[in-house]
Amino acid sequence: MIEIIRTTPDNPEFIQLIALLDKDIQHRDGDEHVFYAQFNKTDTIKNAIVIYHEKIAVGCGAFKFYKEDVAEIKRMYVDPKIRGKGIASQILTELESWAREENYKSCILETGQKYPEAVALYKKNGFVIIENYGQYENNEDSICFQKTL
Repeated sequence: MIEIIRTTPDNPEFIQLIALLDKDIQHRDGDEHVFYAQFNKTDTIKNAIVIYHEKIAVGCGAFKFYKEDVAEIKRMYVDPKIRGKGIASQILTELESWAREENYKSCILETGQKYPEAVALYKKNGFVIIENYGQYENNEDSICFQKTL
């Protein structure tokens, strides 16, 4: 059984999942981790989601204001032991619905070359590759996406 809750970044289970995400990112990004870590703080995020499978928190995601009617999706994570069951797509769908309710017209996000499963997820869910934005503009390892809501 799957349950999704809307919450804030102060949620203890969101914090635990983010710690696992950060550990994975640090391992994959190596020396580049410091660059990306500065953009992954949760202090400007107000909208977070935790997803439960059989009452265990197994995934999360969030979004924040980027500009006028654009939300930036952040902190997407699903426990590796439960991947492949469509949970990440459910998180994205819920984030998109919530952003739409908050009057956002589109969502953007950034992932990296070292995350082919994330690239496939976003493409599968209707996101299209765009030019790198903001702090990712001159970063060759970044891949940025957008989806109109």
